Amino acid sequence: MTFDLHRTFLAPVAPAPSTRPALAILDETPADFPAREALLDAAFGPGRFLKTCERLREGRKPASGLALVAKDDEGELIATIRLWPIFAGGRRPALLLGPLAVAEHARSLGLGAQMIRASLARARALGHRAVLLVGDEPYYRRFGFAQRFTEKLILPGPVERARFLGLELAAGALEGAKGRVSAAPPIPSVTLPRAA
Repeated sequence: MTFDLHRTFLAPVAPAPSTRPALAILDETPADFPAREALLDAAFGPGRFLKTCERLREGRKPASGLALVAKDDEGELIATIRLWPIFAGGRRPALLLGPLAVAEHARSLGLGAQMIRASLARARALGHRAVLLVGDEPYYRRFGFAQRFTEKLILPGPVERARFLGLELAAGALEGAKGRVSAAPPIPSVTLPRAA
């Protein structure tokens, strides 16, 4: 129940009916892979594999607990976001955000912002200290991303400098960061012994 504070007394006001579909932000599972790939293909096309940030993701897994999807009330995957372990110059641990994609029919729902906020909150709770990305500064500025955090960092390929942004989840996490951004080592596969 909400209250109308514009009146001289407090009167209950019925909540406005929601026109947004119900959705849930969940951990990505292996079963989500086909729908996730189809969504990324629709959003970015085949050129997505040529992007500089892809060099930091190839052959690696997203950071533990930081691969999220959103599904509507019918179970359709309508958004995806992943954060990847990287080093922000030298051996300074950080995360790389992306790709973020939202199904075309759901782009006016503010779902992209919800996905970003959920992933950053989870990254902070897991003890991560900094996030880098390549994206539109006017969009990502509202989440605290700024070019000043990446001025002395270099990505492993071409990128528009104005789109290379950083965010400190912990104060000072990117202070003095300089040099090449590199991928964290791949997580080795563990082979379990077979039962005799």
